[in-house]
This record gives sequence, C-alpha cells and structure tokens, in this order.
Amino acid sequence: MKLYNEFINIAKTLNKELDIIPLLYGSLGLEKVTGLNFSPEDIDILIPVIFLEEEWEKLKKSMELQGYKLVDLHEHEFRKTNTKIGIACIEDLKPFADVDYNNLGVLEDDGAKYHLLTIDDYLKVYNKSLLDGYRRTKKSNKDQSKINILNKLIQY
Repeated sequence: MKLYNEFINIAKTLNKELDIIPLLYGSLGLEKVTGLNFSPEDIDILIPVIFLEEEWEKLKKSMELQGYKLVDLHEHEFRKTNTKIGIACIEDLKPFADVDYNNLGVLEDDGAKYHLLTIDDYLKVYNKSLLDGYRRTKKSNKDQSKINILNKLIQY
C-alpha cells in the first residue's frame, strides 16, 4: 500500500504541474487491477514521450522537488530512500503489445488522476515480455506466472 500511496502523490504532482495523467504500470498496476498481491518492488509509470525528450528537464525537476534523485538516465530511474521509480513512454504500448493507450479510462483516487491497463492489456504486455530473453531470465519466470494468473482471472 505504501508504494501505491507514493504513486498517488507523484500522480497528483504530475497532474498539477505538468498536466500529465500517468499510467500506473508493472506489478503495482497489476495489483491494483486484479486486487491480488504481486509484491511490487518499485513503481513503474508510463507518460507521454515528450516528457522523456523535449520536456525532460521539467519532469526531472518535478521529481527532484518531490525528493527523488535521478539514478539512471537511460532507464529514467529515480530513487528516494528505498523507493525506486522507473518512467517510460506510454506511446511504446502500441508497437510493443498492441495496447492503444488512447482508449484507457481515467481513474481518480484522492485527487490524483491516472490510467490503468485492463487484465486483457496486461496479458498482451506479459505475453510480449516473454519473447524478450532478458526479461525472461531476469524475472525468473515471474512474467509466466503472472500470465497464468491472468488467464485464470479471465476465465471467471
């Protein structure tokens, strides 16, 4: 719950300062959409690519004002004490997993607006991730077990 609350705080700031509605991604987003525990270790956020390119300094400054320090420019990874945040571009969803981010609904929690993938969308993402040898070995088949759980959820 601590990571989710931190995401809500970040989302509020992104909404207000940069007019971004972020997508809660990765295991934390998966927890939120399924109600199951996937033991997320970090916060994965997808935002418009313009903020990772032309508007990068604005995003970086916004994160720094929230106490985060950039630790990996290539991965757009920030860290504050034990909290790690990875930021990637939302536009990659379409070519990567055929998920159209333009059709995602907007959720609101405690004044923060954000997007969340559906279970079907997560299935597309994890099935595609399995084709990536790096992820397959790095995540020690975590993606496959997530796919198995998601397939079960869809059947009911």
